[in-house]
Amino acid sequence: MAEQKRKSTKRQAEGRRRTGASARGKRRRVPSAGRQPLLESFRHAFDGILIGITERNMKIHCLAALLVVFFGLFLHISAMEWCVCLALFGLVMGLELVNTAVEAVVDLVTQEYQPLAKRAKDTAAGAVLIAAIMAAAAGLIIFIPRLLYLLRNLF
Repeated sequence: MAEQKRKSTKRQAEGRRRTGASARGKRRRVPSAGRQPLLESFRHAFDGILIGITERNMKIHCLAALLVVFFGLFLHISAMEWCVCLALFGLVMGLELVNTAVEAVVDLVTQEYQPLAKRAKDTAAGAVLIAAIMAAAAGLIIFIPRLLYLLRNLF
């Protein structure tokens, strides 16, 4: 009986610790286990970006973004067109980082073939592909008329 009472008291204390309540019923502030300084959060986020940049597909997206910036400057695209391009850069590159994270987590969980693992990886890759295709289509809509106008005036 004494053993059971000790376990019960221990569970009550554990519950108070989790909720932030003290033994006398007053609430005290308990820092969140996942809370970290803001600068440290940014450092981890930048680490993730640097890890993502080492991926082959992210290098391709970065090269495409540089080409778009070059042609955007050369062809003097409008502010609205720059906004569209920047939003699409963010979308495609952000999805590529999410895809990299999904692949890493799946590989962490299982090294053998699993249909659900394949499904998760393929779906994440498909999201990047759809965004990249739509970004390319928007780029063509923005740049083709300007390039045609430039070519007509040259010849």
